[in-house]
Amino acid sequence: MSIKWICGRQDWKTFARGQENCYLMTNGLGGYSSLTMTGSAARGDHAFLMACLKAPNNRWNMIHRLAETLEYPETRVILSSQDFADGSREEGYRYQTEFSYEDTPVWRFLVNGVEIEKEAGLRQQENTIALRYRVRNRSKKDVCFVVTPFYRFSPKGEEREPDRNFSFIRESRFLGRITESDLSLYCITDGADREIPQEEEVCYYAYDACDGRPGTGRAYACHRIGLQVPAGCEKTLSVLFTMDEKYAGMLHNAGKDGNISVRALAEKVIEEVKAQRMELEKHARLRDETAQTLVKSAHQFIALRASTGGKTILAGFPFFEDWGRDTMIALPGVCLSTRRYADAASILRTFAQYERDGLMPNLFPEGKNDPMYNTADAALLFINCVWLYWQATEDADFVREMLPVMKRIIASYEKGTAYNIHMDSDGLIIAGSGLDQVTWMDVRVGDILPTPRHGKPVEINAYWYNALRIMSESAKIAEMDGEAYETLSDRVRTSFIREFWMEEKHCLRDVISGTAADNQIRCNQIWALSLPFTMLEKDMERQIMDTVFGKLYTPYGLRTLDPADPEFRPEYGGEVLKRDLAYHQGTVWVYPLGEYYLAYLRINGYSEDAKRYVRAQMEVLQSALREGCIGQLPEIYDGLEPVSSKGCFAQAWSVGEMLRVYEALER
Repeated sequence: MSIKWICGRQDWKTFARGQENCYLMTNGLGGYSSLTMTGSAARGDHAFLMACLKAPNNRWNMIHRLAETLEYPETRVILSSQDFADGSREEGYRYQTEFSYEDTPVWRFLVNGVEIEKEAGLRQQENTIALRYRVRNRSKKDVCFVVTPFYRFSPKGEEREPDRNFSFIRESRFLGRITESDLSLYCITDGADREIPQEEEVCYYAYDACDGRPGTGRAYACHRIGLQVPAGCEKTLSVLFTMDEKYAGMLHNAGKDGNISVRALAEKVIEEVKAQRMELEKHARLRDETAQTLVKSAHQFIALRASTGGKTILAGFPFFEDWGRDTMIALPGVCLSTRRYADAASILRTFAQYERDGLMPNLFPEGKNDPMYNTADAALLFINCVWLYWQATEDADFVREMLPVMKRIIASYEKGTAYNIHMDSDGLIIAGSGLDQVTWMDVRVGDILPTPRHGKPVEINAYWYNALRIMSESAKIAEMDGEAYETLSDRVRTSFIREFWMEEKHCLRDVISGTAADNQIRCNQIWALSLPFTMLEKDMERQIMDTVFGKLYTPYGLRTLDPADPEFRPEYGGEVLKRDLAYHQGTVWVYPLGEYYLAYLRINGYSEDAKRYVRAQMEVLQSALREGCIGQLPEIYDGLEPVSSKGCFAQAWSVGEMLRVYEALER
């Protein structure tokens, strides 16, 4: 069984502590639900319902948060928690006794003998979210439990003009419709739902303000939902919010008598979520409980892409979209380690369709926009993904189907393609020029390139050798002649060892460019040890492992730069420029850690001692999974003290790469 995360009062001793961790549910369209464990919105991109109007990136913050109160005849108690721009605050966390998350988020409160349990579920392939409140009144007084939804109806990450006009329209006994401009959201409830004069609140977002993002945002309420609970009674309040017209039709068809159970509708959504996530766990067949948790976490990144009709992988929540490089790095773990082979094939076919001049899209088109191809690694990693798919499925027909695209990639890299990507006379690949950043260390701030890696990047050439060897093996599968690929790979291997090996530092150069950056000790060299086909002598590999461990390893990820380097930045945060200057200058990234462990296992022959060592090292992942976004792995940590997650609180390639390690340990 996967891990059930349980948090208690010790985890929100203060309001700020209660905002440290959040949950995430996704709907397979690009939409999601994510608030803190105390139910607050600590970011502008937090939402109880972030709907997706066109999969996967046309996302709208529909329901920002829920205000909840318990009302007595003489007073009321606020159960919700939220910071506001005027300095005021709701502090319902003082009455919260528990937050738990395994498949759905569950909150529990205790107020003067009244127990309240709240549970939510987000339906797959719909912009539909269900709420279920169980109120058990063991006190001697009658109470009324009240929920007030606050809406934004704004594009994700944007603040629309003030003076909005939200309307609540009662359509039937259980059905109400909230409208603003040309958007509508249905509210289905068995509670007492009534219109109220529009209320506006301005929320404060501590986790945006500290990073120079907009620190405030407006939300609006236009109705309230109530549930009367007499003394000594227990009652349930059920609510569905949806943008799907079928529910309105369902309720209208039920007739005036309301021959429909809203409670059953809400429970069906919540129970479906649990059943679907349990099925994911069974299908993957991984035994370790952390691995089983990561299987469910991986599912949250897979979404439909409407423009191609296939599946895609969203790079990270709450900020990122689906990118080519990120997809090719994440796919082996997110899809193959979880045995989601059909999804993997769908994604690879989509990319094959969009191959141009040997390159794969780094950014897919939205609307009438053309794809962007500014990546030197996505195409080579595409070849790697095809090979890993073959190893998992032995689907020779798929290899034959992809082979023409793979051949065009190799030919284009040999003769030269866009972004100065071409093969040099020594067989190694040169990439990048000017202001174009084409490796994963791709930050650019105006005319500033914090990590210029133009020349021959070490990981690009490791991918290149790996791709050539894969082409040689794939040619055999397709019963074609692949000798030319093998001959070229031998030349690449000789040149790579000659040019990249630094005997005095016991590791590899990061890039060959004729600048001081060449000799920096970075994590990019780990891919020369972890790919299916590698080039180095065993003694070199062991020296590199020791150097990486000594200078770059942390239990939560690999540093991007040696702390002894004068360009090392110990912390990531602040305004955009400060953040970007630190992004690859020492910041700890989770996903290369998976490659480190895979390399360690391979170099040590997958021995039982090596497996025991890696398992022991990875035990600390449970602490990482309960911090930030509960059940997820983040994008990055600070370089010097990696104790708090930064960047995206849920990152696809972080989850995917660690899943690959668990798969290697078990299979």
